[in-house]
Amino acid sequence: MRQAEFFSAVAPKKISLRKAFGNNKRRKKMSYAGFWKRVAAAIIDGIITMIGGFAIGLVFGIVMVAGGTDDPAVLEGMGNILGIILGWVYFAIMESSSTQGTLGKMALGIKVTDLEGSRVGFGKATGRHFGKIISALILLIGFIMVAFTQKKQGLHDMMAGCLVVNK
Repeated sequence: MRQAEFFSAVAPKKISLRKAFGNNKRRKKMSYAGFWKRVAAAIIDGIITMIGGFAIGLVFGIVMVAGGTDDPAVLEGMGNILGIILGWVYFAIMESSSTQGTLGKMALGIKVTDLEGSRVGFGKATGRHFGKIISALILLIGFIMVAFTQKKQGLHDMMAGCLVVNK
């Protein structure tokens, strides 16, 4: 047996890094949710959170007043804190759940994924939710970006490493 034949028989075969590290999944072809579809979902979610916030705020206000708190500043401050928590919990839990979207997104057939098309966790959904504050603070430009970026991502999506895609 010649030396070249020996080394070709015992030398490891060339394999790609993706195969070597087990990341040989084929990328899913994703259809990104457009700007107006996302606006419609946001309107539906806004109505839902407004109704939910009103109901919870009403009960909370009645309990606070019955407990002897009648200072409007305290009631307003507690209502604002409750509203922030309600919005965060609604969006983060729904987007990290098996449905991968809020009720508005589900109604329009869209869902939130990571960059590979997989479900996001609660932490990533939380980051995405609070990233919307930055998208809003810069004159809503972070939201308007959805209409102009290749993957239809807003600033908050880019910050969190998320996509919103059609189901």
